Amino acid sequence: MSRIVTPPVESASGATAELFSQISKAAGRVPNAYAAIGAHNPAALKAILQADSVPGTLSRQEKEVIKLAVSSASGCDYCQAAHFLVGKLAGVPQETLKQVIADQSTGNVRFDALTRFVRKLASNPGTLADEAFTDIKSAGFSDAEIVEIGLVVSVITFTNIFNRVNDTAIDFPQIP
Repeated sequence: MSRIVTPPVESASGATAELFSQISKAAGRVPNAYAAIGAHNPAALKAILQADSVPGTLSRQEKEVIKLAVSSASGCDYCQAAHFLVGKLAGVPQETLKQVIADQSTGNVRFDALTRFVRKLASNPGTLADEAFTDIKSAGFSDAEIVEIGLVVSVITFTNIFNRVNDTAIDFPQIP
């Protein structure tokens, strides 16, 4: 059971109910993490949803690889389960998702560069080493895409932290 008491989604009103309705329409339900965040701070939930939908050039698959790699590096079991499923729905092969979690080569140059890059960001304080920057650029990522990568990392880092603090009950299938 999660640490933060979360009222039932059906009891939400006002801005929270509106957000929950939008999430339900898009996803079929309101995941436990969003329910807890929205129940206690709808503006925070709205902000992460908006940040997550900022247009860019990274593919949906690349964004899911980023989210899964960061979640794996941070040890957020909730986000790993969520983004394993969403990654599969986005068309990332299950074996590739397992390799991202295990920090193994996937054979996809862009996925591997993303995984290395975001794991370094998630695991090392201070300014990123020149080699890491050169590596992501060598894989073909533009400066604009690097900005986008930073935004995706920021959003998933917030949900990782929230779910680790809350010990959010996982409402996604187990990773096979």
